[in-house]
Amino acid sequence: MEKIYSALIVDDELLARQDLKSILDGFSQIDILAEADSISSAREKIREQRPDIVFLDIELTGETGFDLLPHISTKTKIIFITAFDEYAIRAFEVNALDYLLKPVSRDRLRQTLMKLNADYDDKALPHSLSIDDTIFLKLNDSYRFVKIRNIVLIEAADDYSMIYTSDGKQMLASKSMKEWEMRLPENFFCRIHRSSIINLEAVKKIEPWYNHAYLVHLDSIEKSAIMSRRYFSQIKKRLG
Repeated sequence: MEKIYSALIVDDELLARQDLKSILDGFSQIDILAEADSISSAREKIREQRPDIVFLDIELTGETGFDLLPHISTKTKIIFITAFDEYAIRAFEVNALDYLLKPVSRDRLRQTLMKLNADYDDKALPHSLSIDDTIFLKLNDSYRFVKIRNIVLIEAADDYSMIYTSDGKQMLASKSMKEWEMRLPENFFCRIHRSSIINLEAVKKIEPWYNHAYLVHLDSIEKSAIMSRRYFSQIKKRLG
């Protein structure tokens, strides 16, 4: 028997909500519970209806769809919808199922809903990232887009990781070093220590340090990274 998923549509444009409803009407597995045109009304609908899926517009009048994320259960799947392709992202830290550009086509939506039928789990099926990708992460106590290319250094911080970016910012992310190593493009990023991953394009200089280790000096940040001896030959070969 086909599972039915309850859904909430959040978009401040009436025509956009109607267009999406019209397409979703062709999919028997989706039951649209309600619509919302603002963050406040969406919060109320989520509290009352507890939908399985939220179709969430990113750009709302005077608001952003990301403001709603703290109010959405981790069990609820999020499908981002927007007219602005600068938000294109390939990885999410918020249990997002997919990302759709307006106008949403029936075929593209079918691909998204197939992930539901496959009991899709983004964290269980990690995918490799490209150097040109942008990811959406929970950083510190807020959410932010981060360009992969702009990541200079990642260091372990217990079960989390500290990210250093080329704009001089330092942020704590709820991702483990293992997950970073699995997903970052290996042609550009390399582990140099059990607690450090660097962007190879950001390397300025490598010099000998204490106890046969090395110091790696990086562009854009004052902090140097320690490279253990076991990684040196590997890095030397990759950097030529």
